[in-house]
Amino acid sequence: MQRREFLTLSGMGLAGLMVPHARLIAAEQLLEPANAVRNKALAEAALAAANRAGASYCDVRIGRYLNQAVITREARVQNVTNSESSGIGIRVIVNGAWGFAATHQQTPAAILAAVEQAAAIARANAGIQTRPVQLAPVKGVGDVSWKTPIRKNAMAVPIKDKVDLLLSLNAAATNAGADFINSTLFLVNEQKYFASSDGSFIDQDVHRIWLPFTATAIDKSTGKFRTRAGLSSPMGMGYEFLDGEASGKIQLPGGITAYRDSYDPVEDAIAAARHAREKLKAPSVKPGKYDLVLDPSNLFLTIHENVGHPLELDRVLGYEANYAGTSFATLDKRDAGYRWGSERVNFFADKTAPGSLGAVGYDDEGVKTKRWDLVKDGILVNYQATRDEVHLLGETESHGCSYADSWSSVQFQRMANVSLAPGKTPLSVADMIKDVENGIYIHGRGSYSIDQQRFNAQFGGQLYYQIKDGQIAGMVEDAAYQIRTPEFWNACSAICDERDFRFGGSFFDGKGQPGQVSAVSHGSSTTRFDGINIINTARSLG
Repeated sequence: MQRREFLTLSGMGLAGLMVPHARLIAAEQLLEPANAVRNKALAEAALAAANRAGASYCDVRIGRYLNQAVITREARVQNVTNSESSGIGIRVIVNGAWGFAATHQQTPAAILAAVEQAAAIARANAGIQTRPVQLAPVKGVGDVSWKTPIRKNAMAVPIKDKVDLLLSLNAAATNAGADFINSTLFLVNEQKYFASSDGSFIDQDVHRIWLPFTATAIDKSTGKFRTRAGLSSPMGMGYEFLDGEASGKIQLPGGITAYRDSYDPVEDAIAAARHAREKLKAPSVKPGKYDLVLDPSNLFLTIHENVGHPLELDRVLGYEANYAGTSFATLDKRDAGYRWGSERVNFFADKTAPGSLGAVGYDDEGVKTKRWDLVKDGILVNYQATRDEVHLLGETESHGCSYADSWSSVQFQRMANVSLAPGKTPLSVADMIKDVENGIYIHGRGSYSIDQQRFNAQFGGQLYYQIKDGQIAGMVEDAAYQIRTPEFWNACSAICDERDFRFGGSFFDGKGQPGQVSAVSHGSSTTRFDGINIINTARSLG
């Protein structure tokens, strides 16, 4: 788990009260729909006021952010919370500079005051700004709407059913050998209304779901303990994600079950308890060079940290340095045709992928979302940019990756769903492993470390299996792989085909100062990397 995610999760027991002006509500209130007619009237009032204030551009975001968290441990329910935060954020350009203000009071007087404050901030910024804001053009789309294509609204499922599910997986894990088990269900619904002076009035209803758990096994004779977290991903889906349908599962070498678009948390909890118990007896890995076979449940984090973040244009330009610095992937590298990876490596950004965490119809600048290439045949070709950045790339169309985590936060460039394209030649995981003489097969996300340029990094995992002469030779422990970003991706020698393609994801990805969180998925198929250095994390130098 990323440190910023841990800190966020620790506070989620307060039902997201860190969101400005959040309030606890009854579960039934989570089902109240947004009022698009009222929102449009408020937005039109704000746009008119901005025009009178001298703004050359204005956008208005009216948001209702709903969160539910059900938190359990063993046979106990530790917390059940429902929260709501709603308000209006107004952004303007006056005299070529940005200004932003927000209010939780959704009245004509409050809106007028917020517009005036935003305009005053813009005028102040204009006095010290060296060049005016340059916005890529966006054609107004009029009145449109978009919804996450869910089959079952998770907010409508009774609390009792959710508690029963979590306690049943806790009991199943305990019966299978876990000494401790904690599980949580996080649900998010963003009801977002966007309007701009470009002529767009966009109503969106966005849903996300995540059920993380951690099973712990203890050797009571030594006090040694091992854990195994769930292997599913958070998703941009409804409660149907937890149906555990067979069509959403993939059976992998080593007896591991992976999950694509349908998750069986009880089945995974039973496996987690057994794996945690098995890890207590697994030998410690021998450090050295290995060929790695990385499952998507592990590789997604490497993509996130060492591809997604370093290709954010604001980080590349030095405008953003919070959360692990800037980026080694400077613009001169793109212009020189920098080789990011082997010829089979293709990374793409996609804000439209069904089921992904980052899927929306329009970003928070009213730009219709799309898919675009970042690395093509191993060569760096593009970045991720918003309306006021993309001209720096010589482009005239925003990539549609602007996002704010609240009505009270100003929108800025956030990572799209960045994924590694599957291999073009038919290849199963079993067939990939058959060709590995001395390797490590890694599942799940573990601890990690990255430098301030996203160039050097180290990643762990949940499960490690040694491969000998094309066969799984048993579990090992205490492993982590060390990489230099371009060397690592140039060591990519095989990628399984689209049948194995799966999403991993970050539910609480942090960026910015003041910090904001966003949710983003990263897809891949199981991928092989040759000659990667494995260290033993249990070794002591003392």
